[in-house]
Amino acid sequence: MAAAAGADGATGAAGTTGAAETTTVGRGGAAQGARAAGAAGAVRTAHTGRRSAVVRRHWRAGFQRGVIEIRHLLRNPKEMTGNLLNIVVALTLASYLSGDVPGTHVPMAHLTLSGFAAYLLFQIGLVSLPQILVTEREEGALLRLRATPGGIPAYLVAKSVLVVTLALATLVLLLGTAALLVDGPLPHSAGGWLTLLWVGALGLLAVVPLGAAIGAVLPNPREALALIMLPAMALLITSGAMFPLSSLPGVVQKIASVFPLKWMAQGLRSALLPDAARAAEPAGSWELPTVALVLTAWAVLGFLLAVPLLRRAARRESGSRLAQRHRRSTGDARTA
Repeated sequence: MAAAAGADGATGAAGTTGAAETTTVGRGGAAQGARAAGAAGAVRTAHTGRRSAVVRRHWRAGFQRGVIEIRHLLRNPKEMTGNLLNIVVALTLASYLSGDVPGTHVPMAHLTLSGFAAYLLFQIGLVSLPQILVTEREEGALLRLRATPGGIPAYLVAKSVLVVTLALATLVLLLGTAALLVDGPLPHSAGGWLTLLWVGALGLLAVVPLGAAIGAVLPNPREALALIMLPAMALLITSGAMFPLSSLPGVVQKIASVFPLKWMAQGLRSALLPDAARAAEPAGSWELPTVALVLTAWAVLGFLLAVPLLRRAARRESGSRLAQRHRRSTGDARTA
């Protein structure tokens, strides 16, 4: 019996020792797992930090490039001629218009100036920007961007800075000059100024990426102007920017409502004209929620198209393609 008791004691001791070893091994494994998880977390944090640093570097480089392009634009007045000419045309047209918007006491000149303000923003993003992109592609800018780390994102940031600055300056110049010379419209309240800001900003977001996407696929600068200006002028006439949209046929109104210019013009009218002008709108109201929804949809579509198309255009660029285009343009110039 003593021997049996000794055996039982030995067995119990062995079991206790085994349990202790198992507990120690389990703790060691948990510690190793914790260290591995900590290391993985540190790697992820470092990777996220590097990615954030790269994004900040792209934004900084793009902003610096945008500032340089603005300085270049200011030093070359010829490049500003088109925008200044549009402002002169708008002021001249407003000075000759008389009478009121049908069904209201709002001057027709005020409606035209409000629509022209929307058209100038539309033109800068959807006409001027594609021409700039096509011209710079012909000069080899996309070829250089392909060899530059982060070149495409920084390029897009720079163009956004340039376009937003140009659009803001054009809008301020048009409205300020119109108010001084032809008693043009200005917002009547803080809400009107706020609407002017968000409609203008959202309108640019709707057309600038789309303009970049168009610029990535257009063939050359000469064809770009013809391919873009005709649809832009058609939209100017059919989107209610020059005269009340309710005076146009219903089919034309439905087609115009698909494109952003109609909603940009309607949003700016809501900011610049009194509430009495709502009577001339097809729906009898400004429909600002619909304005925001449509412009946001166009902004999303433009961003989804612009980045892949610009990357594709940059990948397709090569020295031989650039030289071929230069030879073709030189030959055409000699023939002319």
